[in-house]
Amino acid sequence: MRRHHFERHYSSRAGWLRAAVLGANDGILSTASLVVGVAAAAAGREAILIAGIAGLVAGAMSMAAGEYVSVSSQADAEKADIERERRELEADPEAEIRELTQIYVQRGLKPRLAREVAEELTVHDALKAHARDELGLSELHRAQPVQAAAASAITFALGALLPLFAALASPPAATLVVVAASSLGALAALGVLAAYAGGSSPLAGAARVTFWGAIGMSVTALIGRLFGAII
Repeated sequence: MRRHHFERHYSSRAGWLRAAVLGANDGILSTASLVVGVAAAAAGREAILIAGIAGLVAGAMSMAAGEYVSVSSQADAEKADIERERRELEADPEAEIRELTQIYVQRGLKPRLAREVAEELTVHDALKAHARDELGLSELHRAQPVQAAAASAITFALGALLPLFAALASPPAATLVVVAASSLGALAALGVLAAYAGGSSPLAGAARVTFWGAIGMSVTALIGRLFGAII
């Protein structure tokens, strides 16, 4: 019995993976930085938790809205390009076949074979062929605003919960250290996971997010300490 050949391509995850990793990374980093900054100002646990929860809600909504607007703009541009291509196919189908033929010639096919391929694909689904080969659009990489917005908001909220739980579980005197350490560990783990899912180096992925996480929390801790001393 012949087995079906299955290949796993990392690019198939590009859309949701980007939004999910960005959301989780922002959730951990922004909330941890906020909590660390407030804790460095010698604020009480109640003020720290209120600030963290407010940051979680505001950040999740902001991520969802920003991602939706951004990806919607991309989707609108794609729809406009496809509609223009549809009109061109109706107005001058022969010119569109020549255009498709030239694309295949540039990719290495001989002119005669390229013409045959262009004609066959045009008969099968002309608009899909031009969208894929001329515009570089496919169902795999098509912009999906709702999916991207939901992934960003949910993963941001999940990421933001970690520093909040760390602040809640830690002794008041050690809140800053516990939140910073646990958040950096979570950022490193997220970097490894994202690198593995994307097919890149886990060490490089962990180093990137940990470095910038440490910078962000250090800056907010310094600002919190300065304002705490002044106020």
